[in-house]
Amino acid sequence: MDRDGNAGAGGSADAGADVHTGEDAGVDAGPGVAAGPGPDVAAAGPTGLGLVTIGQAPRTDLAGDIAPHLGGLCPYEHGALDDDVFDGAEGDRTRAALAPAADEAPLVSRLRDGTSVVLGHDALAPRIRRAVARCEADGATATLLLCTGNFPEVPAARPLLYAEPLVQHGVRALVGADPVGIVCPLPAQAADVAHRWSKLLPGPVRAEPADPYADDAHERTASAARRLAASGCRWLVLDCIGYTESMRRTAATAADRPVLLARALAVRLAAEAAAAAGASGAPGHPAGAAHGA
Repeated sequence: MDRDGNAGAGGSADAGADVHTGEDAGVDAGPGVAAGPGPDVAAAGPTGLGLVTIGQAPRTDLAGDIAPHLGGLCPYEHGALDDDVFDGAEGDRTRAALAPAADEAPLVSRLRDGTSVVLGHDALAPRIRRAVARCEADGATATLLLCTGNFPEVPAARPLLYAEPLVQHGVRALVGADPVGIVCPLPAQAADVAHRWSKLLPGPVRAEPADPYADDAHERTASAARRLAASGCRWLVLDCIGYTESMRRTAATAADRPVLLARALAVRLAAEAAAAAGASGAPGHPAGAAHGA
């Protein structure tokens, strides 16, 4: 759950797609203001897929992994926290303002300097709207919210896809009634994650934490995978955008189980939507995407 689940090991931006962060787009709907109708795609950049992280862009840990799944689409990347400061006293105030409520399931994401931040949903909402608008201004025919957390509908002028339902329904189609083990970033998320997945999957579900942004993320992921395999899980899911392809391989080796990766499932499906919308010449709102206000 970039729960971005999004600071840790992964490919560098140089190894992957040329990610556009759209610094020149100049689109900012302002705090709490929903994005209005999108600009003419032809007047913006090449047809592509918008990528909104709930942390800060660019996600250098992401680019190398997703490049093979984009099918030639141009990635336009923006972060909900791109304009926030996390250094010094101002950084302390920012973290406090973004922190989850006492009764709220936390989210965690990656900052530009490679560190991570724990977040609540409410403070992110206006920031996510502005990041989506910047992706659409760049030329995105569809945008993917790179977080497997559960968010309310975000206004958008073009298809806005949420990683959580893409990942969950993709997993459901693949695993059948087999027992499934979910790896999530934080211990405080495990009960909520297991509950939400249990409502969707017909078979038994267990959850174990492993922080993808920790210095020893690979070791933690391997340990969580072994515990889930020992409990009888037939499939494992790395349920955070922060988990990398390298971590998938580590988990699969440690557990001797097939491992599904949230970032790969979400980007593959979102890229298909963006390609379809771009080919039609008239981007719309397919089923399962958010509708603009």
